[in-house]
Amino acid sequence: MAATNGTVTDASFIYQQFFRSDFNAVTTTRIAVVVLMSLFFIFVNCVMLFALGIKSIFFQTPRYILFGHMLINDSVLLLVTTVMYILSVFLFYITKALCSLLVFISHCTLRNAPLTLAVMSLERYVAICFPLRHCDIATPKRTSIALGIIWMLSSLTIAIDIIYALIVNPNHLSDITFCTLEKLYIAKWQMDKNQGFDVLYFVSVAVVIIFTYIRIMITARSVSSDKDSCKKALKTVLLHLIQLGLCLCTFLYATIEKALYMMSGNNPNLFINLRYLNYLIVLILPRCLSPLIYGMRDDALWPLFKYFLCYRSGKVKPSVNIH
Repeated sequence: MAATNGTVTDASFIYQQFFRSDFNAVTTTRIAVVVLMSLFFIFVNCVMLFALGIKSIFFQTPRYILFGHMLINDSVLLLVTTVMYILSVFLFYITKALCSLLVFISHCTLRNAPLTLAVMSLERYVAICFPLRHCDIATPKRTSIALGIIWMLSSLTIAIDIIYALIVNPNHLSDITFCTLEKLYIAKWQMDKNQGFDVLYFVSVAVVIIFTYIRIMITARSVSSDKDSCKKALKTVLLHLIQLGLCLCTFLYATIEKALYMMSGNNPNLFINLRYLNYLIVLILPRCLSPLIYGMRDDALWPLFKYFLCYRSGKVKPSVNIH
């Protein structure tokens, strides 16, 4: 078992070590860009969440509930991945209990994104294709149940890994380690299991979003009334498809990283630069796009967001009465 553990973790640990370079102005700039970028979009998400919370109607509308969940999920992921990035840069060693908590949160929030997109697409599909039954099918209670199922599915694989580690070694969480997901693996089948679940989730989500896009497109062409709403829903689902592609790139993060490591040869400085760009573009950037992709297109939410972002200066008038 020890040999298996070494095979699984040591190879991945090679890549993780290359986050660290000489602490100089370039390293400081990289850390500042990651931290400031994450904090800025966390702030944007918080303002948008405040705008959502100002009207009770937003708590009673499934698509706003799902959007609010996406904002919270992306904000938590940005915060946790930034903390883990800083730990990687300085090569901090922490207890596996704390590492397991950070990995658990990042693992779940990362996989929540495409699953939430699938549910949002289904909600738009019901609203356009079954408008008379939409209020009965898409209710706040059922939306909450769907979110619970999303969290259950996203936490399934990492929960299995943690429980298995505790069964094999009851003192597992008391060890000191460099914090990565791979360092929590004990057997190779755990890595294969996670890759299998990732493929299953993304195939399922892709099928759902493509199906809803085609159905809404057919409805938009066949229904003569309210074509504007159909076209808007069609564009929304198309954005879900684009966002899914960005999430897919996030799931390919480790594969891209290993490819970059092979491309860089024995040049650690080149790999450090490529790895940083991979982290920034593939992992961080998609999390920053949700409020821009969805919030700006919402006629009720976007004016409120601009109103509160400008600190109620009066320069922006919200279209919804907030009092």
